[in-house]
Amino acid sequence: MERLLIIDDEEMFVKGLKLSLEEEGFEVDAAYDGEEGLEKVRIGNYDLVILDIMLPKMDGFSVCREIRTFSNIPIIMLTARGDDVDRIVGIEIGADDYLAKPFNTRELIARIRALLRRASNPYVKKKEEIRRGDLYINIPERAVYKRGKKIELTNKEFEILVLLASNPGKVYTKDKLLDLIWGVDFYGDANTVTVHVRKLREKLEDDPANPQYIFTKWGAGYYMK
Repeated sequence: MERLLIIDDEEMFVKGLKLSLEEEGFEVDAAYDGEEGLEKVRIGNYDLVILDIMLPKMDGFSVCREIRTFSNIPIIMLTARGDDVDRIVGIEIGADDYLAKPFNTRELIARIRALLRRASNPYVKKKEEIRRGDLYINIPERAVYKRGKKIELTNKEFEILVLLASNPGKVYTKDKLLDLIWGVDFYGDANTVTVHVRKLREKLEDDPANPQYIFTKWGAGYYMK
C-alpha cells in the first residue's frame, strides 16, 4: 500500500481528500503547516507528497526546496491560484506536478498513480542512508547497524531515531515527538515518548546512563549531536 502525505492547512479540505484517497487504497497521513510537513517527510517513508503552496510557518516552495536536498520523493504542488508563475516556480525548484484548486479528485488520483509508476523505476536514485558515528541507518530497509551489527528496533523506535539523526542538534520536546511520530490524533501522553526513548537508548548505547547518541536537554527534550 502506497503511503501519501498531504501538507495543507485547510482541515476540511484535507479531511475530504484523505477520505477519497483512502477509498482508492492509499494510506494517507497529513500535516497542517510547512515545518511539520517537512519533518514528517524526513521520517515517514512516504511514497508521494501532496504539498500546498500557502502554508503557515514555512511556505510550500521552501518545503519543496528543502525536501529536494535529501529526497527525490514525488511532489504534487497545490495552489488556490491558477497562476502560471507559481506553476513554473514549483517545477523549477523540484516539484513533479502541479494542480490549481479547485480540482477534480479523479484527475489528482490519475496524476498520483502516474508519478508512482515513474518513481518505481529502479534506476531512480534516492537518499537511502544516514551515518552518525558508529550507527548506520538504512532507511528503505528500515534497518539500523552499530559497528556492523544489526539492531532490532520497533517501528516507532526507528522513526524517532531517523527524525533525530536527520536533524542533528535540533531539540524535540516530548509533545512534538508525540505529534510527529504518533500523530495529532493519538490520545496517549508524553510518557509514551519517555518509554520509547529509554528502550531506544538501551538498544543503541554502550552505557544508557551516559548516552553517546541520544541526549536529553533537561526541561526541553531530546536531540542527537
